[in-house]
Amino acid sequence: MLLRLRVSLPDRPGGLGQVAKALGTLGADILQVTVLEREAGRAVDDFTVSWPGPVTPAEARDRLAAVPGVRVEGAWSTKEVPGTALDYDLISHVAAEPARGLATLVDALPGLCGAEWALAVADGAVRHASLSAPGAFDLPEPPPRPAAVDASELRLMLLPVLGHGVHLVVARAAEAPAFHRAELDRAARIVDVVAGLSARSA
Repeated sequence: MLLRLRVSLPDRPGGLGQVAKALGTLGADILQVTVLEREAGRAVDDFTVSWPGPVTPAEARDRLAAVPGVRVEGAWSTKEVPGTALDYDLISHVAAEPARGLATLVDALPGLCGAEWALAVADGAVRHASLSAPGAFDLPEPPPRPAAVDASELRLMLLPVLGHGVHLVVARAAEAPAFHRAELDRAARIVDVVAGLSARSA
């Protein structure tokens, strides 16, 4: 089972190793670690782990929270495939077929962002949706710049596609933590690249 764990830990030598050791003791195989921030004496890291046998995100959170000094900010199932260059694969596909750039991006965003689904909204209608996404979505006030917001039972990332009149919506379940500013910045850069490539085909 693939899980993502967002962990806040003391930013000191050996802190990361302590968490890695605890995960190993619990039987988890660490596939990827992403540093989201380091400030005020603490670090926030996302661990993507493979856990043998059935384990719920709540169980994973409880087990890791027993490590001294560690705060588990979230644990959730993920569709990510660690170790693969998904962002580079995405850019390659868009460059090969730029007319489908935004649709390709929407399909790729859940895997890129550790999310459940993504969709593109324009003029109040869903223009393209990934697997598991709803067929309709109400976005009454599209933000002028990338934003992370909470909605009913969802954590959302809202990404305007400049020059296309489209907003992308990326969603996680409520038990996952809100999208971090580092995730938002990365997604916004990817959107800008894809939008630029797609504009050349217009």
